[in-house]
Amino acid sequence: MKVLLFASLATAALLSSCSQKSPAAGAAKSGPGVPVLVAKSATQDVPVEIHAVGNVQAYSSVSIRSQVTGKIVQVHFQEGQEVKKDDLLFTIDPRPFDAALNQARADLERDQAQAVNSRLTFERTSNLFNSKIASQADFDAAQAAYQSAQSTVVADAAALTNAQLNLEYTAIRSPIDGRTGNLTTKEGNIVKAPDDLLVNIMQIHPIYVAFAVPENNLPAIRAQAKVESLPVTAYAPGDTNNAATGVLTFIDNTVDTNTGTILLKATFQNTNTVLWPGQFVQTSLVLSNLPQATVVPSQAVQTSQDGEFLFVVKDDDTVEARPITAGLTYDGERVITSGLKPGETVVTDGQIKLTTGAKVSVKTPDTTTNSVVMQE
Repeated sequence: MKVLLFASLATAALLSSCSQKSPAAGAAKSGPGVPVLVAKSATQDVPVEIHAVGNVQAYSSVSIRSQVTGKIVQVHFQEGQEVKKDDLLFTIDPRPFDAALNQARADLERDQAQAVNSRLTFERTSNLFNSKIASQADFDAAQAAYQSAQSTVVADAAALTNAQLNLEYTAIRSPIDGRTGNLTTKEGNIVKAPDDLLVNIMQIHPIYVAFAVPENNLPAIRAQAKVESLPVTAYAPGDTNNAATGVLTFIDNTVDTNTGTILLKATFQNTNTVLWPGQFVQTSLVLSNLPQATVVPSQAVQTSQDGEFLFVVKDDDTVEARPITAGLTYDGERVITSGLKPGETVVTDGQIKLTTGAKVSVKTPDTTTNSVVMQE
């Protein structure tokens, strides 16, 4: 009897204890959810891009050297100056070459006169030979002298042309439009042709940007390049405000077997001179465009052992972990190719505390204080 009474009292005490704890458990179940940041999936056109580091190259580069040896008497430009094709750059002392030209002209005139005399002598000897008065030896000698005089005139004409060219070479002109570099030989120095470098000129309007991309992109690039001109954007690292736009104009004829990449070149008009030879830039080649693609902020996409997924907020403020197939990333947005519809709400921050079915409380960032504010 005592044992039965003791058991009854123990059971009553246990029930009393459970009834005291049950209100607290109910409060926990209906309490505030996990605070998270959210965003709605949207649709937008997304360009398919290939990013690479590029190197700016001059469209054309010319090393200016003198074609005659002589003294530089005048430099007609400043270092770093923009010059146009045929602008006068240097003047080599022309006096020795002018004298050589006059000498060549005088030699030609003298030998032309001698050639006329040789012709007349040959004609007279030829008449006498036909009349059986001159001998065969006289005829042969006159003919040889005439032919020799003609050859001398031709040689003199060639020497005259060469002297004219040498005189023209004393005025060194720019062969291209471009920007001059460092002046290596100053006015007053003697230059030796063709060894001494005077200055380099680089054409920077337009200009090239060379960059290499993985070879697995080559089929898509070649196929799209046959259909349309592929735009390329280039900018100095961190300077997106001064991006330049050009078009792909060159695909190398071989893949680099050491790196597994293919060399490409884009041509930029560079009218505002934001690109400079030798500069390293970030490049972006636009292959195509994905119209009305479903996108979410990149930080919304999570990765697990089973693949990528999103936490989607349902109407009852609970979340589900939904597997998705994600595509490329563009401007902080990730393309979702399957598993999500436009307009659905996804969690962008706070995922670490979430599981499927968990209740959430949406918070918004306070940009003025760098904190978060709970939504009522």
